[in-house]
Amino acid sequence: MKILLVEDDGKAARLLARGLEEEGFLVDVAGSAEDGERRAFDSEYDLFILDWMLPGQDGLALCDALRRHGLHTPILMLTARDALADRVAGLNTGADDYLTKPFAFDELLARARALLRRSELTRPTVLTAGDLSLDPLAQRVTRGDAVVSLTRKEYAILEVLMRMGGNVVSRSRLAEQVWKADLVAIDNLIDVHVGNLRRKIDLPGAPTLIQTVRGRGFRLGPAEGDA
Repeated sequence: MKILLVEDDGKAARLLARGLEEEGFLVDVAGSAEDGERRAFDSEYDLFILDWMLPGQDGLALCDALRRHGLHTPILMLTARDALADRVAGLNTGADDYLTKPFAFDELLARARALLRRSELTRPTVLTAGDLSLDPLAQRVTRGDAVVSLTRKEYAILEVLMRMGGNVVSRSRLAEQVWKADLVAIDNLIDVHVGNLRRKIDLPGAPTLIQTVRGRGFRLGPAEGDA
């Protein structure tokens, strides 16, 4: 499952992102409403976590913009505002839940999971590519009838590829989304993990699914000659 966290406090953002990633989520972090809005339309997310007090445009305005542009992704609003009028304003703007600072990480995690469960009632939960399936909620991968056991990084790479629906994913994007690092720092690691992932999901006799697109990155789907 993939989360966009919009939080301008760098230390708080790092702590929240690290905690969510340890629970198996993919997390992108934006430091402003403008960056958050750009990312929201540049990638597919399962949950938005928005801080109300952001520099420039605030989280409430961002929430309103996302809803006005037709995004129905669940939104959890974080704020130090605890007045009833503020909570009502956030919910009326389109937020699905509201968490007042300071809060315990376990409560944020419980609320995030509750919103994700609720959203699964209205949209498909399982990503597929041919006979390969990935269930983000259960974090379970199968190819045909066989369960595929993956490391956390392998799973994260596969989820990014599957969410792109056969489009090319650049090495830089994998470095940013899976490792939260610059490509130069982990370039060789990408090849190692993609190679291990290929060996696990490409079963004997089955078509190869992870394709290398020279000079561009990787994509998920049959080789061009097999399409």
